[in-house]
Amino acid sequence: MKKVIFLLASIVFCQCLLSQIPSIIPSSNAIASTSVADSHSWTAFNNPAMLGYINTSEFALQYENRYLLSELSTKSVQFALPWDKVNTGISFSYFGYSMYHEMLTGINFARNFSDKFAMGVQFDYYTAYFSASNSYRSALFPQIGLSIRFSPVFNIGFHTFNPFQTNIITEYVIKRLPSVFSLGTEYFFSREFVWRTQVDKEVSSNYRIAMGFEYQMVQNINLKFGAYGSEYLVPCLGIGFKTGAFLFDLNCEMHPLLGVCPFAEIKYRFGK
Repeated sequence: MKKVIFLLASIVFCQCLLSQIPSIIPSSNAIASTSVADSHSWTAFNNPAMLGYINTSEFALQYENRYLLSELSTKSVQFALPWDKVNTGISFSYFGYSMYHEMLTGINFARNFSDKFAMGVQFDYYTAYFSASNSYRSALFPQIGLSIRFSPVFNIGFHTFNPFQTNIITEYVIKRLPSVFSLGTEYFFSREFVWRTQVDKEVSSNYRIAMGFEYQMVQNINLKFGAYGSEYLVPCLGIGFKTGAFLFDLNCEMHPLLGVCPFAEIKYRFGK
């Protein structure tokens, strides 16, 4: 009887886990992943238009450990280079472990149009390892982003990931890749206090609604707090600080059922 209960509990837990794990898109350094309208930071595989706002080269490393399970960790690296006409970025992300893993490689192009709006496109090459056939399967798809600055204190961002619903078909299974559409806002109450909102819709899933606040408590130290909801309300806390050319971000999500999901990023911005 105990074995049956344990088996049923495991099935329920796994179903909840699979329904709550974010898609192959790595998280951003914005609290609650409210990055679609974040005009002050570009995070790879999120809104590619934000690359258009950078004016110095930068390099960043990210690590996310979902629910403290090493098999669900994501490691990412990104590099951005501004040009006179078009800014360019390259990025790579690795999710999973030896028996199953997914990799994303992206090339991003974005342009800022007189600080009124920015547009960007990223071409992603996705690869997944299938242990049943001991083989890799790949797909190529775009990301498209737009950012509009209506005023010095109010911005709107739009982003779509895999808009044409590209999938991977093997002899054993159809690997469905997420197709996500996101819309968000950014409002500055003051230079030190910003409020961001975001709505995400994956074509075959529920809406995800997120909200985040970022407050510069003292010089070079920002406190972040927010939450997002889909099937559960997930509170989020974070801190960001800067020393010299280095920027550090530490975020943490606290899922009521699955537990803690920490995220860390270190970024280096080169001089002009």
